[in-house]
Amino acid sequence: MIPTLKTGRAHPHPEPISGATYSTAELMPGDRTVVMLDQRLLPRLERYEFLTGVAQVAEAIRAMVVRGAPAIGIAAAYGLTLAAGAEKGDGAAFMHAVEAADDLLRRTRPTAKNLTWALDHMKALAATLASESPVTRGVRMADAARALHASEVLACKKIGAFGAANVPDGATVLTYCNAGALATGGYGTALGVIRAACEAGKQIKVIACETRPLLQGARLTAWELARDSIPVEVITDSMVASVLAKGLVNLVVVGADRVARSGDVANKIGTYGVACLAQMHGVPFDVAAPLSTFDLECPTGDAIPIEHRGEREVTHFPTADGGMAIVPEGVSAQNPAFDVTPARLVRAIYTERGVIQPVGEAGVVAMASTGRST
Repeated sequence: MIPTLKTGRAHPHPEPISGATYSTAELMPGDRTVVMLDQRLLPRLERYEFLTGVAQVAEAIRAMVVRGAPAIGIAAAYGLTLAAGAEKGDGAAFMHAVEAADDLLRRTRPTAKNLTWALDHMKALAATLASESPVTRGVRMADAARALHASEVLACKKIGAFGAANVPDGATVLTYCNAGALATGGYGTALGVIRAACEAGKQIKVIACETRPLLQGARLTAWELARDSIPVEVITDSMVASVLAKGLVNLVVVGADRVARSGDVANKIGTYGVACLAQMHGVPFDVAAPLSTFDLECPTGDAIPIEHRGEREVTHFPTADGGMAIVPEGVSAQNPAFDVTPARLVRAIYTERGVIQPVGEAGVVAMASTGRST
């Protein structure tokens, strides 16, 4: 069970790397506790979880206390840090603890590329520290995890700057799921584009799709934008076609959980339908994603592993008392957490290094082949 503590509106960490008054995950001073904002409870309750072991962090990722591909990677890096810092034995014992933690964390959310990217980075560092003292190992791992977190926030700000250039003044931007500070550790990818456009003085309005079944758009995107005083309106997912047909949207911007070598993009289930509708109505469909989300070893979207979650997320509407059934008893449900949008439907992909346009294998490889270090 994950321990909980309600802390009110202020983030408990004195200087969160997120750069906001809230943060999806932070490593507390002393390097023994990870604090997470429980995204399952927003917007009705802002509550932080204090996690002291890697098993708790893994469960928090699996249960979607924390979600969003970059944020999952950050949380995993912090989880591995807890495991590494707790091991006081020799180098062999240290590496055994790191390997066990890595295996546990790696199995939590298979679609998010940032998860394996962050764990690969942290595990490679751990291998160089096996001969060091336990104190040195713990400090170095904690420093690296925080640096990884800071690098993702910086990447989001660069992504935002590139994307904002393509957002017309006065535009209405439609977005799907949540690709903001909650999903990325700070600032956001798709919402980073919107934030950067607003910071540049552009008058922007946002339409947030509710994003069934867990309502990340209605609960999280609207919460973030309202806190920043950015005009936002929520629509049900089934309203997208009507809104686009009426010419009420100038641009669609979404995030990503994995970008294949071909430029195909995995994002929250329902994104592909939005992309098809945008194509039909002549509305540009753009993706914002850091290079940590790119997977050059994945040739096309067909090879992206798609996570399938429990039926209850679909059959029950989330409520404070555990959920209200909306499907007759005994009726089953499908719950793929992601779908894949083909590269041909994507106008541009914004990264921290620049813009991929047109979207395809040549552009993806040229942008991502050298990777990004923290």
